[in-house]
Amino acid sequence: MRRAEVRVSVPVAADPETVWAVATDWPRQGEWMLGTEVSVLGGSGGSGTELLAVTGYRGVGAVDRMRVVEFEPPRTCRVRHEGGLIVGEGGFEVVRCGNLASTFAWWERLELPTGTGPLWPAVRPALRWGLRRSLRTFAELCRAEGDRG
Repeated sequence: MRRAEVRVSVPVAADPETVWAVATDWPRQGEWMLGTEVSVLGGSGGSGTELLAVTGYRGVGAVDRMRVVEFEPPRTCRVRHEGGLIVGEGGFEVVRCGNLASTFAWWERLELPTGTGPLWPAVRPALRWGLRRSLRTFAELCRAEGDRG
């Protein structure tokens, strides 16, 4: 099985606590993650929480079952992708860059099914584009949340 990795980060004009609160409000991920809806299947939101994400466009997409395996507010979260199509790990890190500034880094380390390795060079740019677009929306949402607080 071949492994594939992607990492995207964005500066955020908000403190790490605000960034963390927005990132870990699992059902709200649909507000900023392109084409995705997330449901909590079980747990309190932290370690051990089971999540279901459905990502797609015009009826074509993927179902992603995840379990939160590391949860260290307000710094790092790691999930294990446990679905049939999406397998591996993903997560994010929040780095303080000042009183009202942070960097949010999202990463995925996926295990590609046998025979799909040659497709990765074509899929990776689209995935990175979608993540960049999503994280720009995320940064705006965090800034607005910080302005309210």
